[in-house]
Amino acid sequence: MDSFKGQGGIQMLLTAEQEAQQIVSAARNLKMKRLKQAQEEAESEVVLYRSHLEAEHQKKLSETSGSSGLTVKRLEEETEMKIQNLKETASKVSPEVVGMLINYVTTVRT
Repeated sequence: MDSFKGQGGIQMLLTAEQEAQQIVSAARNLKMKRLKQAQEEAESEVVLYRSHLEAEHQKKLSETSGSSGLTVKRLEEETEMKIQNLKETASKVSPEVVGMLINYVTTVRT
């Protein structure tokens, strides 16, 4: 009867070992499944974030390119106004300057 108990004990140990291997294998499979799922989620988040950044970049490009055209036009208008003001001021003062220069050139100091 002792040999029967020994055989039964060995059989119980083998059965327990197989169950433990199945539990470990199931845990590994679950872990691998979770890792794969996490990787897929991370990749989808990266794609989403990248597309978000690209959209922001395109928006900023369109804003700056559109406003630069307006800025150039505004600066051209301001420059033209300043040039016109300088021409008007020069035409008003020109006879006085010419007279003053003629006076200095023709006056002889002794």
